[in-house]
Amino acid sequence: MEDLLRPLYQERASQPNTLGIILIEKGKDAFTHTDHFDLALLVIVKEAEKNVFIKHYDYNKNKATLYTVKESQLKEWLLFGSNRKIVDWIINGKVLFDRNEYITDLRNKLHEFPAVERQIKMGIEFAKLIRRYQDGKAFFNANQHLDAYNYVIHALHHLARLAIIENGFHPEITVWTQVKQIDPQIYKLYIELLESEETLEKRLELLFLASEFLIHSRAKRGANHILNVLSQRSGSWTFGEMMEIPELKVYSVDLEVYLEFLVDKHFISVEKLETKGKGIYHRTYSVNK
Repeated sequence: MEDLLRPLYQERASQPNTLGIILIEKGKDAFTHTDHFDLALLVIVKEAEKNVFIKHYDYNKNKATLYTVKESQLKEWLLFGSNRKIVDWIINGKVLFDRNEYITDLRNKLHEFPAVERQIKMGIEFAKLIRRYQDGKAFFNANQHLDAYNYVIHALHHLARLAIIENGFHPEITVWTQVKQIDPQIYKLYIELLESEETLEKRLELLFLASEFLIHSRAKRGANHILNVLSQRSGSWTFGEMMEIPELKVYSVDLEVYLEFLVDKHFISVEKLETKGKGIYHRTYSVNK
């Protein structure tokens, strides 16, 4: 198959803008990381008009997909974990072209998982966990148990990913297989939510109690990134100023909820500043030392 597709990737390998090319073949198990294509080609380029450009091909009754991905987009996927198959492609794919050992360096970085990058990814997962957990609890308190169940499943997924990152690994597509080995307690919670013979209301009630402890025990480590960023200033921040901090843009729409959680847990304190309106105050935030 590789020989048949050689003209496709050789043309791209000759272009100075191309950093690396990886070949991925469909696995024999149920997890088709190639989205049901027989083969995928990942072409990483330095610059491009589009962040991602995808083409599909037929050859000898087989299907192939070709991803041309801008380097900045690739880095975003790896940071946010928003395209989980990419880690698998980079680590396990066959390198067809590697300009100046770009792919080799990328693989080494993924295996090493530097502490700074790990801290950022933990912060992102923790913020998402808080958002899903609190939304789920709000639905539960409103007796909307099916909606609560949906949010709790997502919250547990972020908790599992957080545990995996804490242990120095990148979350894979089969997250629950990973977490079963790394943190059996979280895996047990997940299985009990799915398989317990208790009523849905009782299952959710017990899970909220257990999750409260797991979240609290991880709060300091999960919040390290945002607390370190905000500690760079001796004074306080308005929320508008926080939104403009490049390092905090990774939290996106979860930042507001995340911030209030950190206030509630006394990691961050609120200072009120007078406005021209009587009895109305600006809220500013600073890290508790």
